This record gives sequence, C-alpha cells and structure tokens, in this order.
Amino acid sequence: MHRFALMSVALLILAASGSTSADEPLAVAQADSRSQLDPLVTTHPILFVVRPQYRKDHHNTETMFQTGEINTGSFVGGGAIKTIDLARGGQVTTLLEVPDGVARDPDVYFDGSKILFSMRRNRDDDYHLYEMQADGSGLTQLTFGSGISDIDPIYLPDGRILFTSTREPKYCMCNRHIMGNLFTMNADGSDIQQIGRSTLHEGHAALLPDGRVIYDRWEYVDRNFGDAQGVWVTNPDGTNHAIYWGNNTNSPGAVLDARPIPGTELFIATFSSCHDRPWGALAIVDRRLGLDGREPVLQIWPASAMDLVGKGNYDTFVKVDPKYEDPYPLSDRWFLCSRMTGDGEQTGLYLIDRDGGEALLHHESPGCFDPMPLGPRPRPPAIPSRIDPERSEGYFYVQDVYTGYGMDRVARGSVRYLRVVESPEKRFWTRPAWDGGTGQQAPGMAWNDFNNKRILGTVPVEADGSVYFAVPADRFVYFQLLDERGMMVQSMRSGTIARPGERIGCVGCHDDRRSSVGAEFTSLAWQRGPRQLEPWYGPPRLYSYTAEVQPVFDQHCVRCHDYGEPAGEQLNLAGDRGLVFNTSYVELRSKPMVKVVGAGPHQVQPPLSWGSHASRLAKVLLEGHGDAEIDRQVNLDRESFERIVTWIDLNAPYYPSYASGAFGNNPFGRAPLTDAEVKRLSELTGRNLMDRGQLTQISLTRPEKSPCLNGLASVENGSYEEALRILRAGAQRLIETPRPDMPDFRLVSPVEITQQQKYERLGNRAEE
Repeated sequence: MHRFALMSVALLILAASGSTSADEPLAVAQADSRSQLDPLVTTHPILFVVRPQYRKDHHNTETMFQTGEINTGSFVGGGAIKTIDLARGGQVTTLLEVPDGVARDPDVYFDGSKILFSMRRNRDDDYHLYEMQADGSGLTQLTFGSGISDIDPIYLPDGRILFTSTREPKYCMCNRHIMGNLFTMNADGSDIQQIGRSTLHEGHAALLPDGRVIYDRWEYVDRNFGDAQGVWVTNPDGTNHAIYWGNNTNSPGAVLDARPIPGTELFIATFSSCHDRPWGALAIVDRRLGLDGREPVLQIWPASAMDLVGKGNYDTFVKVDPKYEDPYPLSDRWFLCSRMTGDGEQTGLYLIDRDGGEALLHHESPGCFDPMPLGPRPRPPAIPSRIDPERSEGYFYVQDVYTGYGMDRVARGSVRYLRVVESPEKRFWTRPAWDGGTGQQAPGMAWNDFNNKRILGTVPVEADGSVYFAVPADRFVYFQLLDERGMMVQSMRSGTIARPGERIGCVGCHDDRRSSVGAEFTSLAWQRGPRQLEPWYGPPRLYSYTAEVQPVFDQHCVRCHDYGEPAGEQLNLAGDRGLVFNTSYVELRSKPMVKVVGAGPHQVQPPLSWGSHASRLAKVLLEGHGDAEIDRQVNLDRESFERIVTWIDLNAPYYPSYASGAFGNNPFGRAPLTDAEVKRLSELTGRNLMDRGQLTQISLTRPEKSPCLNGLASVENGSYEEALRILRAGAQRLIETPRPDMPDFRLVSPVEITQQQKYERLGNRAEE
C-alpha cells in the first residue's frame, strides 16, 4: 500500500468520526468504508501503556530510579495498561490501573492469552515482573526483592522468561547510576539465571524469527562512553553473544528497542542519544549492507534525521523533532509506535508506513507507549541450551588471528601470544569525580579511561594463526594479540563472555562479524585441543599501576628521574602519591610518553596504531637513551620490560578498584585532603592544585619535596609552615587509611561495605 492509501484510509476514518485533523485521535469507520489496512490494526485490540514520559536523568538507560540509588527521587508515578479496539469505534479498556506507580514493558504471550510486564506500585516499591490474563484478570507477581529492578521481560519459545535486572548491582563507569543485565527464569519466577555480563547495561530484548534474542547493549572497553550502545544478539541461554549492528557508529549514540520486521532480514529500532530519554528517530536497518554507518539505514522517521546518521556525536539525535519510540512492526510496511503529538512531551499511538504516511490512532494524558496487538503471533523455534552447569570454564577458538581489519598488514608469524583480559564491573561510586577529558570518572580511575583490568593469562598462537583456549566462565573478557616480546599488536575494544561449557569460535581478529568458522576444523590449535591460560607473573589480580609498574621505575630509573634531579626535571618517575595519581603516572601520561586510546574513538583502530609499539617510552626502552653508560645501568630484564609495555597495552590503567576507601567525599573521590584544604593550599602556593597540569606539585609520600612549596620557605608570613602542615596531614591520613593504590587498602566506607555486602548477598562472586 502506498502513502496515498494510508492517508485515504485515515481520511475515511476521520470522516466517519466527524474529524478532519491528523492530530485528532482516529475512530474507525463502518465496515463498508474500510480498506486493506484494517486487518492489521483491527483484527485484535492494541495493547498500550499509559504513563508519564520518564524524567530526564543523564542516560537513556536511566529509567528505573531504583530505591536507594542516586536518582530515586526522579520517579514519577501514575499509569495504567490499556487496550484500544479500533474495530469497535476506538473503545478503550483499562486492564490495570496503577495510580501511584508505573506498569511498563508489556509482552504478549504467543497465543495472545496473557500479558507479561514490569510494574512498580509506588516510589517506595521497585520494579518486579507480573503476569495477567489478556482481560486483566489473574494478576500474579513473579519476581520479588527490595533494591532490585526487574524490567523489559519477554516470553521465550521454550517457556522461560528473559528480562533485564539489577541483580548484579553494578554502576555506570562514567557516572553513578545502577545498570542491568540479562537474566532468564522459569515461567513461575524460579531458577533465575544471569545470561549477560556486560559491565554496563543490557535491555529492550526481542525475539528473532530463528529463536535468538536481540537486545541493546551499552558497554565499553577502552571506548568513549557515548558511542558504545549498539544492538547485540545472543541465544536464550546466553551463549554466543555477538554484535548485531551499530557497535562502531558515532551517531546515533544509542540503538534501542530493535525488533525484526516480519518476512524480511531487516529490523526497526529507535535511534537515540546517550544523554536523553529512550526516544529519538525510528529507523529501518539492513545489516546485510554493513554493521555500522549510514549505508545500511534504509529509512528513517522523521526523514530529516537521515542527515544525522554518522554525523556529530553520541547526542546528535537529541535535536530530532518530533521524537518517536517503541516501534512494533505489523508487517514489512506497517508499524505501530509511540510519537510526540505536538503538545509538549505528550506522546500518542501512531501508525506509520514505509511510504512516509503517519496517522495518530489514540492519545491521552500523560502519554501513551508500547503499542502492540493483543493477539496471537508466531512462536519461534526453541533453541536448546548449550551450557553445562557443571563446568567452570568455556572455550574460545580463533581460526586465524591474521584475518580481519588491518591484520593483512601484519607479518605472519609475528603474533606469538593471545592475552585474555577481564574488564571488571564497577561496584562503588563517589559524588566527586575526575574529569579525564572524555567523561566523568567517579571516582578517578585513570588519566582518560574508565576501566580497571585483570589479566587472566596468555596462550600461544599456533604457527598457522589459530588459537584455542579455555577461560573462566561468565567473565566479561577481551583479547589482545602479542608479539614475541609481549608487545600488543592488536586489541579488542569490546567484551565477550563464554558460558559454562560453551565453545565459541570466530574467523579471526576484527573480522566482519557476519562470517563463521568452517565446518571442518583442521587447524593446529583445534587438533591440539584447548589450552589453559598461562598466568602473567602470578595469579590473576586487579591491575594496579603502583604494584605492577612503579617497582620497575623504583629499581631502575628513580635514582636519576626524581624530584631535585636534573633528569627529573625532564621526566619524573618517582612513585610519590598525589591527590589522585602518583607522580610517575601523571608525568608519563601528560608529557606524553605513551600513546593509548584512553576512552577512545568509536572506529576500530588499525593494528600497531596505539599501545607500546607506538609509544615513546617503549622506544626508549628498546633503542636506549642515547647514552651507553645510562643504558648499561638500566638494562631491563624480560619481566621488567613486560611490566612496562603491558601497562601501556592495557590502555595505561592506574587504580585497581573503584572503591574510594575513606576519601570518597574529597576531590576526585581519591584525595586525602578536603576541598577546603586543597583550596587553602592553592591560596598559599599561588597554584590551582585541582588543575590537571598541577598534579605533580604535591607529594603526599614526601610532603617536603612537593614543588608547590618552592619559594615559600623564604616568606616570613608562615605560609610554608601552614602549607606543609596541610600536606603532612594528608600524608598521615593515607598511612592510617590507605587508598586502593596502596598495598594495605581495605574497605572502610560504610556505604561501600554495604554495597559490597549487597553484591555478595545477591549471589555474585566476592572477589573485587
């Protein structure tokens, strides 16, 4: 049907109702005036949600407003689940009223007999999953728990239910908000299992015709916070998580609510922004034309938004007007959605078509969302579970590490090892933050990145480029390729997991993500069988710059590169702790002596373009200082060299933990000095000591060595003595309550202790 047909139907319906405005709700005409459009919207009532638009609260994932969290006060209640029957004059029926709460995220059972949804009865409650019959009777609560949000449920073909939950309480790395992961459970709420482990958020799941699940995922490994929200796919048991579309697209900043379009290989989704509600433009995507960028985007509403794809940054789609959300395909041409009506932020139910036609079906205050037919729909095949709960590890197989983007420029035989790195979750947050120039870190974690790391180990790469290895199950990990000196050739900047007993394979490193390994496995790695990870200088541990790298500088470098030494004026490698990082770390990052991506660009980076191979520091270690006597004295052993280049290749992390210790309310969430003390110290020394460029002016290991004191001793007004007293007070606090960059750190904050206890109480692993 063409646009003319849709508008003709709309006019017929409007004429029957006595209305001529496209902004008025549509009533349905008599049967003799209906067209071929009607069966799509009149055979079954349309189910929808009435609620206020979610209050803007920093990110598009932040719609839970969970009790006990930073944004609980943003919750606004007053909603219902209703139906509109367009075959009966637009009759609206209320199935469930929630006067003080919100019912959301409905999903209709395959035979149309019941409805699954999430509901929060009031601000003191949290979101739990419920089910009721299609007529609103038989309301049954399925999940329970305080301080837990269960949202976005869908029915699975095998009878289980998949949903998003905060049952592994983790926080947004660039801020302070609670995140959710994918879980499944039995139809009665029993046997809850976590199947997603992204370090940020997984939500808005939908079924593909083949039984797999697509969902939107926000995660970043050495990536900017804003452009790492794409569509992912997984089996219902959590095996074979893989990018589906949009992981390396800068704009839109988020691809949400993706649903497959019947009878096609296309999907429709909301193109949104990072810092907005979960709305924006609607777009149809053909991933056969590419997994990123503008070319696969076939159509968009509003049409003008096409010019925003791939342009600007993660918030470009904020400017879209009107805004759409909650797309639901009725066919390959007709779609239900929620859309702004033009009355402020109020939304109504719309029918749109591939030829650009749009018709308002219904609206009411405060807004209408989540439209879908309340009737039978095809049931995809059930995919049997592939996990073995008795196993504690999974297995990855790479057919050829030299296959993929840029790897054809890497000499065969030069990749000798594959390193497995875990990107751990964030369990704690602080209100003060460090701004690394790429987003807030709360608390400060690194110069310009959000992640901490844990090296799980390495395995050899076979001569034919294949590698097959075991990893601990259900860990969010990524892989790096190393040369014979342990220097990084290429690195993933996204994460993956292996479920217990899962065997997962890929063609190569940074392949096109739509290929699969051959049916016959003849590689050397496959014939050898899966290797166990070889530890990296000790058991796996949270990576700490001061524990792993600083001792090398202390042994080989600090005698020259120290405060008061000529070489120290050029590059100070002393380990003195400052307000947020230590001296050598700030010097190496600010000079700069290392080239890393930080919270880097959305594009896949070519091999050897960053890390130790591209860093001045590694070049000096390999080629020398230009002074034979100095090089003779330094003479790093293999382990010392690897400790330095590995730090660079891990994207130069600093802190091992997001915990702040006793200093969560002080500058950067790390400083042992208060805001008032830093302000006073700045007044006394004439320097802005909160500025990134002044961080090496303070030593809290040797306060009297602090450069900010230079020149004050000759002043007779007591400035030197007062400034030194402040610095010594901070140094003493660090001794009494060490930070995570010190060996004796332990949790002391009552808030962080409670957060850790909750994490463990909900059945998650204790180690941090």
